Amino acid sequence: MGARTGLVDGERPGVRTFTPRWRTSRLTAERMARLLPPRDVGFGPLRLAERAGRVAPLVVEIGSGHGAAALAYAVQHPEHEVVAVEVHVPGVARMLAAAQALGADAVPNLWVHRGDALPWLTASVPPESVAAMHLFFPDPWPKAKHAKRRFVQQHTLDLIAARLEPGGVLRIATDIEACAEHVREHLARHGRWEVREGERPLWRPTDGFEAKGLAAGRTAYEFTAVRGRGEGSSR
Repeated sequence: MGARTGLVDGERPGVRTFTPRWRTSRLTAERMARLLPPRDVGFGPLRLAERAGRVAPLVVEIGSGHGAAALAYAVQHPEHEVVAVEVHVPGVARMLAAAQALGADAVPNLWVHRGDALPWLTASVPPESVAAMHLFFPDPWPKAKHAKRRFVQQHTLDLIAARLEPGGVLRIATDIEACAEHVREHLARHGRWEVREGERPLWRPTDGFEAKGLAAGRTAYEFTAVRGRGEGSSR
């Protein structure tokens, strides 16, 4: 089944899905210069088997923030290779420092791409090569007029489905009710997913935006979407 090309609801590729924050402290710059190169997958053909010295299931976290979830997953799933994708430098630097604090060889399966996830997924990640993708508490863009900026859209689901292996899993969490309804609607409309709700991963720490949401009395909405088998894509 080829990827669909029709867009809906005024959505279009190229609309920025994140709020830019570009300030970088001296400590952040030092951490990036020292800690990023050994884990940086860069922009280009993804060759993790060569870097890691093994063939292992690949898990990608989109918008990893300061990396608590990506790091926890990598520690608890040493049999997987994990790529954390994040556009904001301070978050990447904080994750790298946390990984270093665990010990030089404690998390050899954690990798980083510092940049926008969509171009990287399009250009660097081969089709049907990812076991799971995680999208935890992305920028909510809560106003209806900004809904086109939410990460989950029909064209992003096309791309994710194309990169996931048959039976691969997309996990999404948000603490904004309007965004949860947006995710629910788009997954249903897309039609290539078996969706379950309410399953919170036990390995994910209560941290960052989730902790702030819970403290504010909000509920975390959890989605587990499994890509249907036998639905190859040309993207």
